[in-house]
Amino acid sequence: MVREIELKLLPAEAADEALLLQRAAHKVGLSPTEITEARVLRRSIDARGSRPIVLLRVAVYSGTPYQPEPAILAGFQLVSEGRRAIIVGAGPGGYFAALELIEAGIKPILFDRGKDVQARRRDLRAIQQDGVVNPHSNYCFGEGGAGTYSDGKLYTRSHKRGDIYKALRLLVEHGAKTDILVDAHPHIGSNKLPQIVANIRETILHYGGEVHFDSLVTDFIIENNRMTGVVVNDADEHFADAVILATGHSARDIYALLHRRGVYMEFKPFALGVRVEHEQSFIDAVQYRQSPREEHLPAASYKLVTQAEGRGVFSFCMCPGGLVVPAATAPGEIVVNGMSMSRRDSPFANSGTVVALEWEDLAEYHAHGIFAGLEFQKAVEQTMFAAGDGSQRGPAQRLTDFVEGRLSADLPPSSYIPGLLPAPLHELLPPFIYRRLRLGVLDFGRKMRGYLSESANVIGTESRTSSPVRIPREPGTLMHGQITGLFPCGEGAGYAGGIISAAMDGQNVARAVAAFLS
Repeated sequence: MVREIELKLLPAEAADEALLLQRAAHKVGLSPTEITEARVLRRSIDARGSRPIVLLRVAVYSGTPYQPEPAILAGFQLVSEGRRAIIVGAGPGGYFAALELIEAGIKPILFDRGKDVQARRRDLRAIQQDGVVNPHSNYCFGEGGAGTYSDGKLYTRSHKRGDIYKALRLLVEHGAKTDILVDAHPHIGSNKLPQIVANIRETILHYGGEVHFDSLVTDFIIENNRMTGVVVNDADEHFADAVILATGHSARDIYALLHRRGVYMEFKPFALGVRVEHEQSFIDAVQYRQSPREEHLPAASYKLVTQAEGRGVFSFCMCPGGLVVPAATAPGEIVVNGMSMSRRDSPFANSGTVVALEWEDLAEYHAHGIFAGLEFQKAVEQTMFAAGDGSQRGPAQRLTDFVEGRLSADLPPSSYIPGLLPAPLHELLPPFIYRRLRLGVLDFGRKMRGYLSESANVIGTESRTSSPVRIPREPGTLMHGQITGLFPCGEGAGYAGGIISAAMDGQNVARAVAAFLS
């Protein structure tokens, strides 16, 4: 017999397996010795009361042994021969598309402009410590994509877009902890995810796929309105039965190439703003009403949203116990992002705080057509860099100074390794962005007591929230006529926003490729 029950436990109780078994047995009216297994199916935290409670959904087995699911990888077979699909980009969209293609018996051939996940570390160190940006290997580009070294959060609201559970199981089969299968807000961490990414690459190679790094796609091969291959590094031609484009949200050169080749694209709304950094102890005190927090509680997070001048202002990619990192993809720009290690034990918490942007907001850039958002994004990033000292030091203000519109005399401690420099973000940001952010932050201060703190930093610029361009894919079109064989995928195509949503989109696109080739 298997029964599912709900339990409410204190954090220390939920961490005690023997006590959890006792509570589960009592709930179903059995003794602990009659239970063969008590498996946690779902785990979340309810911090609304006077003390945080862990909510558990538990499957209780009695008289029936638990039967683990067969591994997904157990059904894989060699795909060295037969149909081939090129994948441009080795991020979560590209890698999960590759796994799905192998499962369908199709050989994936991946090309990534960046380096493998280990070699990529040297370029991250260069941007952190020396301010040197490698345009092909950085926090956005390289094996694993932007999510590998910028947190590894796996939460998504896109439950209708694909098989979340399958994507999470594949991560577990490649080395992630099984906790991600049950946590309401699963997280791996930027110190753990690189090895998992490397393990996925080894799976692709083991079953006959190919993975090529330092391989920048510089042209597409289109014959009779069908994409049949790619040109790599301006030299080598590679042909396949289909091409999956999974380049991420920052591959501006790929957008330009698609435009030159006549592939239809369109402007996509996006968001832009700053990153706000508080002390984690403050977030714990507000959310849990305790500081320091209990041993078995994770670092607390928050999600805030409001409206200002008819546009959404919201927190984005909140990183409890995290770090702010430099995420520029070219020299001469300042871009920041957030990340957390698996333990989330940094004394700081940070979150993007951004304003939603529509076509109507960018009238000054309409001459750029579909690239209006991209050019606006670029202009803000370059303005932030020009206001600095030529390094990757982040322009920043105290949060209280930001809303008052005054330059900060000094700045609080920060996790941002390149360092911060006082700068008038209220003047550097486009006026309408600043106005809406200011109104949003003031409202956040009303909703979350203490949020509007002089010990919090505002750091510019959080500008790579999502792609400002979409590549329509039903049907894929040229400016004149149709193109077949091209399958835009993931964040770069405008259809995902995070590791898991990109992974699911990769799986969906791979299935579309299999149907196309059949």
